[in-house]
Amino acid sequence: MDLDAYTFVHKPSWDRLDRLAAGGKRLSGAESDELVRLYRVASQQLARLQTREADPELIAGLSAVLTRARGRILSAPTDTPREIGYFFTHRFPAAVYRAWPWWLSVAAAFLLGSAALAAAVANSESTRRHLGLDMNTDALTKPGGEFETYYYEHSHDAFAAKVWTNNAWVSAMALFMGVLVLPAVYLLFMNALNLGISAGLMAEAGRLGPFFGWILPHGMLELTAIFVAGGAGLKLGWTLIDPGRESRPQALARQGRATAVIAIGLAGVLLVSGFLEGFVTPSGLPTAVRVGIGAVAELGFLAYVFGRGRIAAREQDRMSRAADAGDAVEHITGYSLGNGPEAVVRVATS
Repeated sequence: MDLDAYTFVHKPSWDRLDRLAAGGKRLSGAESDELVRLYRVASQQLARLQTREADPELIAGLSAVLTRARGRILSAPTDTPREIGYFFTHRFPAAVYRAWPWWLSVAAAFLLGSAALAAAVANSESTRRHLGLDMNTDALTKPGGEFETYYYEHSHDAFAAKVWTNNAWVSAMALFMGVLVLPAVYLLFMNALNLGISAGLMAEAGRLGPFFGWILPHGMLELTAIFVAGGAGLKLGWTLIDPGRESRPQALARQGRATAVIAIGLAGVLLVSGFLEGFVTPSGLPTAVRVGIGAVAELGFLAYVFGRGRIAAREQDRMSRAADAGDAVEHITGYSLGNGPEAVVRVATS
């Protein structure tokens, strides 16, 4: 490795690291991320220089830069509002967006299975018998029956807190049991079974309209959150089976972090769903208005994921590709793309 050329290529990024490490200025979110990334890369470069017996002054200078950067990283106060904002504008929507093939597949299987079961329960007495259902379901399905009173027999705030806790627990189980695959599939199946049976019994009683009137205001967002949890959990489990080009521990660590991000974000989504179930579903508003409110919440979440999430994921991918390109060139030539397009020209012509 030509140490002079190596130093020439990397010095601009070291100077940039030194400027970010200098005090006196609050760093933006992007600058903080850049500081951490440059510190990590420069640490690796210092170790490489030390093995090549580089100029002691160069090593001492780079070590001093790294010391200042480490101090800035460790002593930087946490800007909690900014971190929370960044989480909900970048990390969470990007993680959900990346998992969309998984959770949309879960949604399709769940809804199709529930619909098929509901049709069988509504139209087949033998199906109801095999499922152990009571043949007389008036207490459940009649107007003002158990299905409806479930939503307003408790105070609104207590009921909202109850359903939020329950749904958060179900989602967390689906997320983190996904690594074992079968338990997550079983949990999703049981929820689909309960939904299908309830829909079938209400349909058999000729009350499918009221069923949707009670379920949809909160159920659209609530079920979407469960689908996201199940899909992300199954993706985590599949990572254990097929880690791809990474080692299994690396792949699991990467996907595990994404799963944790989704788990935290879904707590907020389910809080909104719990509010809808506690205050909108049992309200005296017309059915069309209640369902409309639920539809707005659902469409808002989907727009957030496929709009903001796609943008955030692409930003992350661009940063990752830039870092990977630098690593690849350095691996092949001994140089790095640490100084952008000009470095590429220097590498190509050296």
